[in-house]
Amino acid sequence: MADFSFDVVSKVDAQELDNALNQARKEIAGRFDFKHSKTQIDNTEKQITILTDDELKLRNVVDIIQTRAAKRGISLKAFEYGTVEPAAGGAVRQIVTIKSGIPKDKSKALIEAIKAAKLKVAAQLQDEQLRVSSKNKDDLQKVQQILRALDYELPLQFVNYR
Repeated sequence: MADFSFDVVSKVDAQELDNALNQARKEIAGRFDFKHSKTQIDNTEKQITILTDDELKLRNVVDIIQTRAAKRGISLKAFEYGTVEPAAGGAVRQIVTIKSGIPKDKSKALIEAIKAAKLKVAAQLQDEQLRVSSKNKDDLQKVQQILRALDYELPLQFVNYR
């Protein structure tokens, strides 16, 4: 059995996301172009709901949220934007889903990339995370380099390095 391992996960730090959204709310409250507008940013653990007057303001709010999230180290790949839908009073609403975990169908690309490297490592999916194990630490570091170089659709983090 392997002596060393690490897990590949895709998650967003909830506290950092909350801080980024609070900063966005403060910036919107102080901006002149949002004066007298009914702009709201509500969030739960899995999604963000943006409600504002029109599509131009919606694009500006999304831009502010993206800027604040990027400054806090949250990957923009973690956001999945829903369609813009009309809301009460002529306003518009957009729901942004926060992606977390590596789904089984999407993990196949990662496992194939690891196997294509022809290193002596084992990769297996466990509860929306990928466990990579090997007897050689250098091989694990090479796998991390390979996965960082991939332009994968989810943000990847490496945890539980043993």
